[in-house]
Amino acid sequence: MAPFYAAKPDNALKRAEELLAQGQDSIALQTLNEAILSKRARTNPLNVMEPMMLKYIELCVNQRQGRMMKEGLHQYRNFAQNTSVNSIETIVNKLVELSEQKVAEARAKADQIAVEVIDDLEASETPESIMLSTVSGEQSKDRTDRAVVTPWLKFLWEVYRTVLDLLRNNARLETLYHTVTKNAFTFCLTYARKTEFRRLCEILRNHFQNVSKYSHQPHSINLNDPDTLQQYLEVRFNQLNAAAELELWQEAFKSVEDIYTLLTTSKRPPKPVMMANYYDKLTKIFMVSEDYLFHSAAWNRYSNIERAINKNLTDEEQSRMASIVLLSALAIPIITTTKTRPGYVEADEHRLQKLNRLSMLMGLTQHPTRTGLLKEALNKNILARVRPEIRDLYNILEVQFHPLSICKKINPIMAKLSEDADMAKYVRPLHQVILTRLLQQLSQVYTTVKLDFVLKLASFPAPFNYDAATIEKFIMNGCKRGELNIRIDHASQSLIFETDLFAAPKGTVTEGNQLQSSPSELMRTQLSRLGVSLHAVVQMIDPSVKEAAAKAKQEAVTRAVEGAEKEHKAALARKGTIEQRKEIIETELARLEKQAAQEKAIAAQKKAEAEKKRMEEEQRRREEERTKRVKEEIQRDQAKRIAEEISAKTGLELKPEQIEQSDVQSLLDLKVSRLQTEQREMNERLKQIGKRLDHTERAFRKEEIPLLEKDYERQQKADRAYFEAARKAEAAAARDAHEQGMLLKKRFERLLGDYKEYKQRRDEKYGQALDAARREAEAAIEKEKQERIAEWRAKREELIKAHEAEEAERKRREEEERRIKEEEERKAAEKAARVAKEKEERAEQQRKLDEMARKQAEREREIERKLAERKPAAAPAAAPPKAGAYRPPAARAAAAAVDSGRRAPGTSAEADSWRTAGPRRPGSGFGSGFGSGFGRKDDRDRDRERDRDRPPMDRGRRAPGSGSGPGAGDVSRRW
Repeated sequence: MAPFYAAKPDNALKRAEELLAQGQDSIALQTLNEAILSKRARTNPLNVMEPMMLKYIELCVNQRQGRMMKEGLHQYRNFAQNTSVNSIETIVNKLVELSEQKVAEARAKADQIAVEVIDDLEASETPESIMLSTVSGEQSKDRTDRAVVTPWLKFLWEVYRTVLDLLRNNARLETLYHTVTKNAFTFCLTYARKTEFRRLCEILRNHFQNVSKYSHQPHSINLNDPDTLQQYLEVRFNQLNAAAELELWQEAFKSVEDIYTLLTTSKRPPKPVMMANYYDKLTKIFMVSEDYLFHSAAWNRYSNIERAINKNLTDEEQSRMASIVLLSALAIPIITTTKTRPGYVEADEHRLQKLNRLSMLMGLTQHPTRTGLLKEALNKNILARVRPEIRDLYNILEVQFHPLSICKKINPIMAKLSEDADMAKYVRPLHQVILTRLLQQLSQVYTTVKLDFVLKLASFPAPFNYDAATIEKFIMNGCKRGELNIRIDHASQSLIFETDLFAAPKGTVTEGNQLQSSPSELMRTQLSRLGVSLHAVVQMIDPSVKEAAAKAKQEAVTRAVEGAEKEHKAALARKGTIEQRKEIIETELARLEKQAAQEKAIAAQKKAEAEKKRMEEEQRRREEERTKRVKEEIQRDQAKRIAEEISAKTGLELKPEQIEQSDVQSLLDLKVSRLQTEQREMNERLKQIGKRLDHTERAFRKEEIPLLEKDYERQQKADRAYFEAARKAEAAAARDAHEQGMLLKKRFERLLGDYKEYKQRRDEKYGQALDAARREAEAAIEKEKQERIAEWRAKREELIKAHEAEEAERKRREEEERRIKEEEERKAAEKAARVAKEKEERAEQQRKLDEMARKQAEREREIERKLAERKPAAAPAAAPPKAGAYRPPAARAAAAAVDSGRRAPGTSAEADSWRTAGPRRPGSGFGSGFGSGFGRKDDRDRDRERDRDRPPMDRGRRAPGSGSGPGAGDVSRRW
C-alpha cells in the first residue's frame, strides 16, 4: 500500500520538513518525488501542490538532481497547464533563480578558495604539492573552478534545456519561454560557453520548426499573430548579438537566415533599430568571411537606415560613416580571388546561387556590383562628407590616370589609414585594387615592360610589399579568369600586354579612367563611328536635313507635351480611382476584421465558459472521489492498526476476513473488552506477588548501600590512572612524530636543488611534446572542420534546390487554381447578366401585352355603350343573351351587319360574342395568348363552359373577315 502522505500533499510536505530537520535531504526529496509522481496527485488542488512543488524544486537544486527535477516539472505541467498558468511561471522562475544563485555562490567560493591557498606566504611547499604540480599542467585556479564551479554550470545548463523543453509550443507560456531564452543567452555570454550556445541555437531552431507541426494542439503558437512574430524576432536578434560577441560567425550567419525567414513571414514591418542592428552584424560577418562586395553593400544599407533614424548625428560621425562606406566600396577587389574558375557550369551555378542567397538576405532585388555601389555613393553626394584622404584615394583610383606615380601617391594615404582601427582592415584588399589599376593603366601605355620596372612601381611598405612570384601569381589569376591579357616572358623577365582585335568585352572588370581606346574597342566600334561621321557630313552638305530634323523635333516636343497632359490627367484620374478602391477595400477589410474579431471573442468566451464549467464539474467529481477514497483508506488503516494493537496487547489473532468484515467501532469494543479482562487478571496477580516481595526487596537494598559507596571510590581511582597514562602516551607520540618529520625535512632539503633542476628539464621536455601534440591536434581538427564545412555546404545546397523545386511546383498549382477560379467567376457573371436581360425582356413584353389588353377592353366597353343607346326606348328591355347561348344564323348575320361599321378591321364577330360574354380580366384577352395568361388551366376550363351551348358546327369556325384578326387566330388555336 502507498504511504499515507501520497494522498495528502500536506502530510508529504510535513514529512519532508521533518526529514530535512534531521539532515536526511535525499530521503526528503524521494518522499516529495513519490507524492508528486503518484496518480492521486492529479486530483489535488494547485494551492496545495504549489508549496510542495517549490520545496521539491529547492531540494533538486541543492542536490543537483536534474533527472528528478525534469520528471517533477513535466508531471506538474500536465495537471496545471489547463488550470493555472501562473503557477507554472512561479515554479519555473523559482527554479531558474535558485540555479543562477547557486552558480554565483560557487564562483564566490572558488575565488575564496584561491585566496586561502596563498594565505600563508611563508609556508614551504610540501612533497605532495611538489609532486602534484609536476604531473599536472593546470593552475590551481583552473582546478578549483573545475571542481567547484563546473558542476553547477552543467546543472544550470541542464535547467535551461529542461525549462525550454517544458515551455515550448504553448501560447500561454510564450512570454516566459522567451524570457528564459534571453537568460540562456546571457549565461553563454557570461561564462563564454560556445558549445552550449551552438546547442541552444539548434534547440531554438528545432522548436521553431515544430511550431507548425503542433499547430492542431490546444494553445498552440500562432505565427500569424504579429506580437508573436515580434517576440521571435527580438529573440533572434539577441541570438545574433550573442553570436557576434562570442565570434561564432557561422552561428551568426544562421541567425541572420532565421531573422530573414521571420521578416518574410511577418505582416508588420520590422523596427528600423532592429534592421540597423541586422545590417551592422552582416557587415562583421562579411568582413570575417572576406566577402568585401556584400560587406560594402551591408555598410551602404546600414548607413542609410542609421541616418534615417538618428537625426542627431554629429558631423564627425557622419564623416566617419561616409568614409567607411566609400572605403569599403573601393576595397572591393576588381579581380576576384575565389578558387573556382569561371566558365565551368557547376562553378557558375554555385556562384550564382550564393549571390542570390546573399542578395536575398540583404533585401536586394539584384546582385550588387562594385560599379553600382560607387555610383550609388556618388549619387548621394558622399564625397562631400568623407575625409580628405579618402576623397584623394577615390580620385587616384577611379578618376586620374598616372601609372608611374600611383603607388607613390597612395602610400601616404595607406599609412594614414593603417593608424585608424576601423579602416586598417581595408588596407590589404586596397593593395590588390591598386595593383589591378596599375596593370590596367600600364596596358594602355606600354606593350612590353620589364618585371623589375613593375616591381619598382608596385613598391609598398612591409608587410604589403609584392615580390615577383606574388605579382606573377596575381597576373596568372587575372588571365585565367579572362580579365587580363598579359603574357610573361621569363627569358627576358618582362610582361607583354597582348591585344586581341576581336576580343569580347569583359563586364566583370571596372575599367576606371582610360587614356585611349583599346584596339579591340576600336575594331568593335568601327561601323558605329563611321555612321556618326557620315551623319555629320550629310548635315553639313544638305541643310534641309537639319531643318527637317528640327521640325520633326518640334513636332515631337508638341506631341510629347500634349501626351504628357493627357497622361497626367489619366494618372490623376487613375490615382483617384485607386484611392477610392483602396478606401473601399480598407473599410471592408476593417469591417471583416472587426466582425471576425467579435466572432472570435464570442467563440472564445463560450469556449472558456464551457471549459470552466467542465473543469468545475471535473474538479468537483475528483474531489468527491478523492474524499471517498481517503475516508475508505483511513477506515482500513484504522481497522488494521486496531487489529494489530489487539494482537500485540492481547495475543488475539484476527483473520484478514474478520478485519474486512468488521467496522472500527466493533474492533474498538473488542479491544476494550479484552483489555479490561486482562487488566482485572493482572491486578489480581500483582496483589499476590506484592505481598510476597515487599519485605525481601527492602532487606536487599539496605545491604547494598555500603557496597555501592566502595565501588564508586574504586572506579574514580581507576579512571584517573587511565587518563594520566593516555595523556603521557599521546604527548610522547606527538614528540616522536615531530622529530621524525624534522629529520625527513632535512633529508629532502638536500635533494631540493636536484629536484628543481630535474623538474625544470622535465617541464621543458613535456612542454615541447605538448606543443607538438597540440599543433597536430589543431591541424587534425582544422582538417575535420573543413571537411564538415564542405559536407554541410553540399547538404545545404541540396536542401535549397529541393526547396526551390517545391516552391516552383506550389506557384504553378496556385496559378492553375487562380486561372480556373477566374474562368468560373467569368462564366457566372455572364450567366447572371444573361438571366437579368431575359428577365427584363419578359417584363417589357408582359407590359406591352397588358397595355394592349387594356385598350381592347376600353374599345369593347365603348361599343357596348353605343349599342345600348341605339336600341328603341319603347321596346321592352330584353334580357341579355346568356353567355355562350345559341343564336340562329340569321340573328348572328344581322348582328354582324349592325356591328360591321363599329368593329375593328379584321375582328371576328364570333370572337367578340364569346370573348365579351363574361367579365374581363387583365391578361385574359386576345393578347394574352402571347403572354403569361395563354394556356392556363382556369382559362381553358372557362372556355369549355362557354362553348358547351354552341352547336358543333360553330366550334372552330371563323366569321367572315375574321381570318386576319389576331383574336380569331387565338380562338382557333385554343380549340
